Amino acid sequence: MTLRVLVTNDDGIAAPGIGWLARAAVDRGLDVVVAAPLEEASGASAAMTAVEREGHVVVREHPLPELPDVPAYGVGGSPGFIALIAVHGAFGPPPTVVLSGINRGANAGRAVLHSGTVGAAFTAAANGCRAMAVSLDVLSVGEATAASGGAAVAAAARVRDAERHWSTAARVALDLLPRLLAGPVESVLNVNAPDLPHGRLRGVRKGTLASFGQVQMTVAESGHGFVRTSLEEPGQAVQPGTDLALLADGYASVTAVRAVTEVSDVDLSGLGAPEDRPPAGGRRES
Repeated sequence: MTLRVLVTNDDGIAAPGIGWLARAAVDRGLDVVVAAPLEEASGASAAMTAVEREGHVVVREHPLPELPDVPAYGVGGSPGFIALIAVHGAFGPPPTVVLSGINRGANAGRAVLHSGTVGAAFTAAANGCRAMAVSLDVLSVGEATAASGGAAVAAAARVRDAERHWSTAARVALDLLPRLLAGPVESVLNVNAPDLPHGRLRGVRKGTLASFGQVQMTVAESGHGFVRTSLEEPGQAVQPGTDLALLADGYASVTAVRAVTEVSDVDLSGLGAPEDRPPAGGRRES
């Protein structure tokens, strides 16, 4: 049985990375459908937002160059929303796997919380569909914007998209697909590749999440009716073994992450279960 795959992103349906990822999936013989935001939705995390007209979410056919036989749609919604409706059959048979990316810029460290690329994968996994987020490390502080804490880039950076090594990230992602399929459905693989030809890639390594992202947002100025933000490089050294350290050393990094989990290291003893508490304003009847 052919694996059914949804390819989505947060850079928008016209971004180059999504075409490279979809093409790599098709080349592996997978059954691919593409659905992504009509407009850039970087920094959307797992938001559930959509544009409605007369009670309907906007969905437009948007064929991808070089993939005329792959159904592709631009959707007036956030990446997480698109992943959710795909799982419920909005674009044909529900996917078995969601591949989100290739994002323009690494999604690394704890900053993955804010990423629409990772948010789409988290949403899919939370709804029973295995998912992977894929990003290409192309950013510098000067190219980042405050809109998403560095996940979006300025127009000048987009001019160089044709020079990027999208195929490296796509190949790494598809090579990791068997590991995704073998893992728990609720876990997401977060994959980051350096912007290098595949022949110069030093390998693929398991990386831990850095305690910070590639850039950090700070408040540069605040006044009456406005706040001005700026982005700067973190003021601490990259920890060895983290996703950011591996990227800097020329490796692709993969980290298994989960969006929502309960923890047991917080003291909630003595609170009791809801059924153990008496009704408000009175005592429990015997």
